[in-house]
Parts: sequence; C-alpha cells; structure tokens
Amino acid sequence: MGSFSIWHWIIVLLIVLLLFGAGKLPKVMGDLAKGVKSFKAGLQDDSDDATPGSNAPGANAKTIPNQPANTAETAAKKDEAVRS
Repeated sequence: MGSFSIWHWIIVLLIVLLLFGAGKLPKVMGDLAKGVKSFKAGLQDDSDDATPGSNAPGANAKTIPNQPANTAETAAKKDEAVRS
C-alpha cells in the first residue's frame, strides 16, 4: 500500500469526469482559482494593516469588555488582600 500508481490517478480522473461532466469541470476550477486569489488578497490586506512598529508585545491585544483593567491600583488591592 505504498504510493498511488498512474493507473489509480487515471481512474480517479475518470470518476471525477463522470460525476461532474466535462462542461462543469472548467467552471469548478475557475471558482477554485477565484477562491485562491481572494484568499491571497486577504492575506495581503492583513499584512498591509500591520504597521512596522506594531511588533511590540500587546500591540494587537484585544480588550475584553466588562473586565477590570490591570492597573497599579488593582495590583495594590490584590497585594493587600493577600497580605491580610
């Protein structure tokens, strides 16, 4: 059960042609190509949004609503609560 031979691939190709027909296959491949192009464009948009100086830790951090901010005051309160 090693690799597939050329005959396996020919049989698979024939089955695909029977299922989809010769007319639908170019349309399916065109749709696939459009999807790949839009995916690549999306990756380019994401890399364009990132600025060169945003490599610092926490530069792209998201804030969670209704959560207390991690400030010096909250840290001091936690320390006092632990000490008492």
